[in-house]
Amino acid sequence: MKKIIVASNNDHKIKEIKQILKDIDVEVKSLKDCNIDIDVVEDGKTFIENSYKKAKEIYEHVKKDGLSDFLIMADDSGLEVEYLNGEPGVYSARYAGEHGNNKKNNEKLLENLKGVPSEERKAAFVCAIVLIDENGKTVKVEERAHGVIKEELTGVEGFGYDPLFFVPEFNKTFAEMTADEKNSISHRGKALEVIKKELKNLI
Repeated sequence: MKKIIVASNNDHKIKEIKQILKDIDVEVKSLKDCNIDIDVVEDGKTFIENSYKKAKEIYEHVKKDGLSDFLIMADDSGLEVEYLNGEPGVYSARYAGEHGNNKKNNEKLLENLKGVPSEERKAAFVCAIVLIDENGKTVKVEERAHGVIKEELTGVEGFGYDPLFFVPEFNKTFAEMTADEKNSISHRGKALEVIKKELKNLI
């Protein structure tokens, strides 16, 4: 069985990817699972740039180690808020200054949108995925999910900005949805559906 090495150690992200790819005959592994200890500097100006940089560096590392029968997948994702001119964007994970501090990131976002009416709180989650097979063939995908930023956190599922990202069609935030509901409309879900089609040609 082919291995997909995901250029991440984010347990939530790995879980989502496994759930969405469960009907494909591949084994999804994190960097930790593969004993790869590389911290790629995400200094790209776009989600695709960051995603490609992560995938390429991990690909080169794995190739050098002589591993075969693998694919490398990297994703970079984040939130773009219209009122804030696209912030936090590529800085989503470190918006408040400390990487991965969801509480502080959400607090900063709420502070920056204080007093802004709901019709001006439109936002999109963006997910850019890059897939590289063992021969170096590269696939790049970018997808979006649209919603509105709430004035308070609601729900306990998901991670990151999910408790603030409200989807009117479902009348729920991402954090109130089941995994299946979220994956059916999320930025990552949409991007992985495209990747799934590509995978069928690569495995």
